[in-house]
Amino acid sequence: MSFIETEEQQALRKAVAAMAANYGQDYYLEKARAGQHTDELWSEAGRLGFIGVNLPEEYGGGGAGMYELSLVMEEMAAAGSGLLMMVVSPAINGTIIARFGTEEQKRRWLPGIADGTLTMAFAITEPDAGSNSHNITTTARRDGSDWILSGQKVYISGVDQAQAVLVVGRTHREGNLKPALFVVPTDTPGFTYTKIPMEIVSPESQFQVFLDEVRLPADALVGSEDAALAQLFAGLNPERIMGAASAVGMGRFAIGKAVDYVKTRKVWKTPIGAHQGLSHPLAQNHIEIELARLMMQKAATLYDAGDDAGAAEAANMAKYAAGEASVRAVDQAVQSLGGNGLTREYGIASALTASRLARIAPVSREMILNFVAQTSLGLPRSY
Repeated sequence: MSFIETEEQQALRKAVAAMAANYGQDYYLEKARAGQHTDELWSEAGRLGFIGVNLPEEYGGGGAGMYELSLVMEEMAAAGSGLLMMVVSPAINGTIIARFGTEEQKRRWLPGIADGTLTMAFAITEPDAGSNSHNITTTARRDGSDWILSGQKVYISGVDQAQAVLVVGRTHREGNLKPALFVVPTDTPGFTYTKIPMEIVSPESQFQVFLDEVRLPADALVGSEDAALAQLFAGLNPERIMGAASAVGMGRFAIGKAVDYVKTRKVWKTPIGAHQGLSHPLAQNHIEIELARLMMQKAATLYDAGDDAGAAEAANMAKYAAGEASVRAVDQAVQSLGGNGLTREYGIASALTASRLARIAPVSREMILNFVAQTSLGLPRSY
């Protein structure tokens, strides 16, 4: 296993960075504060092949892997314009449909996901079913050849941008409720949503989703209704890898802002970056971000090699490490800029709230520690 990037990966990283630099944080925050979406950025990323770089070539993708998609996510976040829907649409939904969808489903959904002309949201979390997916109460029942889907979801990202949502429900099989995945077009009768007010400054919003007797055709079911749990986890490892990539990119962005400032800001004779009270914490932040990136690269490499079990452990560790490192980097960047760190002009304060997301979603740091304690160390479960 090598983490020396190929010439193609290096070229992709440079190309994404060059594109993202044309947008950056000013564009991102301007769109967010105006209540608008980053349509121009999304469209260009799709047109250049960045969104679907991980999807099969025969369905319009780049034919690469999760390593390359995480690279795209990292570079966009490092430019100050990381998009949450990159995690959702191509990484989770694109992966699940590419691996488990029928030929018809792949041809219907994947080309649009790959080129960005179609965005698909993902709905799993419910008011009483967060980390415990066994508590999901959204149910799907048969009505002839159709499915009838009822329930509600919460904290579903980008529903207002999406043309469809991959919904995790449960079906009655042999007297038990078993997980199943359904593609629900957002214009389907009975599908409604309301926006959740958030303190995060982001052009991508969170929603509560209501499914009121939503009628779906038989081909809305993705994969087998008997194997949906395995199918679900096939999408959650990429979610964690992409979450780590986003956090690594945000950490790089914050460190870069701080370094640029402390190199030139003078209070006495020398720039304040010469003082170890600032230089050492920023150096530590850089080390922690680089270590998190290594684990992210390991997770992506294992996933692309087909080692789902190994990828699960590494993806959780990467998500934890990147979330912790990113929060510390953003906090130190604000501290390094002093009062200027809290102004709009310097663009760091808005990242304070956003950086916390990496410690909470898509899985909390506490649940990752549970996973590592139980899976990696073999300690007994507490729940």
